[in-house]
Amino acid sequence: MLYGILAAASALLLTAVLSAAVRVPALRLGIVERRRGRRVPVLGGVAVMAGVGAVAWVGEWSGVAPLGEEAGRLIVAGAGLGLLGLVGDVWRLPAVLAAAGVVAAAALVVPYRELGVLGGVSGIAWIALVVHGFKGMTRSDGALGVVGAVTAFALSGCAAAEVMDGLATLFSVLAAALTGFLMHNWPPARVVLGTCGALFVGFVLAGGVLHVYAVGYGAGVGAPFALTAVATVDAVLVLVSRKRAGRELWRGGPDHLAHRLRRIGLTPPGVVVVLGVLAAGSAGVGLAIHMLWTEPGSAWWVAGAAGVVVLGMLCVPVGPPWGARAGAGSVPAAAGAAARGRRAAAARAVPTGVHRVPGAAIPRSIPGGRAPGSSPRPTHLGRQEAAELGRRGWVG
Repeated sequence: MLYGILAAASALLLTAVLSAAVRVPALRLGIVERRRGRRVPVLGGVAVMAGVGAVAWVGEWSGVAPLGEEAGRLIVAGAGLGLLGLVGDVWRLPAVLAAAGVVAAAALVVPYRELGVLGGVSGIAWIALVVHGFKGMTRSDGALGVVGAVTAFALSGCAAAEVMDGLATLFSVLAAALTGFLMHNWPPARVVLGTCGALFVGFVLAGGVLHVYAVGYGAGVGAPFALTAVATVDAVLVLVSRKRAGRELWRGGPDHLAHRLRRIGLTPPGVVVVLGVLAAGSAGVGLAIHMLWTEPGSAWWVAGAAGVVVLGMLCVPVGPPWGARAGAGSVPAAAGAAARGRRAAAARAVPTGVHRVPGAAIPRSIPGGRAPGSSPRPTHLGRQEAAELGRRGWVG
């Protein structure tokens, strides 16, 4: 008990310090993404992975809190996925390759002995779906940190009830690390998890849920679903909306649950609070089902609420996919083309006697030349002089 508190506190402080430390290198190396016009570093996943891994390694090395086989395989496979995601943060990583990595890592950690071959294959598909849902939350500041911390905390209780001490320690350390990361990820975020952190956190949580379910399967499949309901809703919402729109399923876009909540008027902190409340409610139901405090049929209430959320959010309009070109009939595209045309015409039209300064929008006068603009109003003396020249037959 004492080591668990010490490990959680160490993970929180270490991750908070590392999250602040990775900001400067990420900004200098250009490992950033733009959010509302700001350059935000995406190396937060490295900080979370390092914080969780360091505390877990100290517990294993000292023998005070050995992880065990299940937790050891889970964190090693998750770290491998995190490194694959880091490659995607630095260079462009095809979505098919990332999905293949998740499937391969899931195949290594699924408990085939308890679930069987058919159950193991179903578990692989379920892990891939949930990881995709968690990965989509990283597009919104603070969303994955809050939902992940709540889910990890509930999972630590489930694992402790099944006397799975290694998994319970791992989930409590992960919850504390995400809490420390939230100090820098709360909107407006100063650092984000990126693909590295999203794959690591999502895989550890999804794989951990499957391991806990394999031991306490008497509670049914309702508990795993309730524990990860928010991530599942996000994944299903994205897949259904993209299929209805005829878009590629792997093409990213602002169509996740957090984006749609912003569309209906919530502020970024409001989105985080709403997602946290939803995660706490569904995870609490999952914990209660697993602990046999309530009937397994209670999960149907969570499923009904999830269905209502998916149907309601499908009615919220979303923007075009990232990286896609707008069509010819698109109003924003036409407005952008018109603006670009006006800027190009202004750049080509150089008045006589002035020259264009690179990077400047307003031309600068050349000494001795006529400055652009309207001619000055003639004075009274000037009008008399012009009249006299006209009487003498002078022109111009």
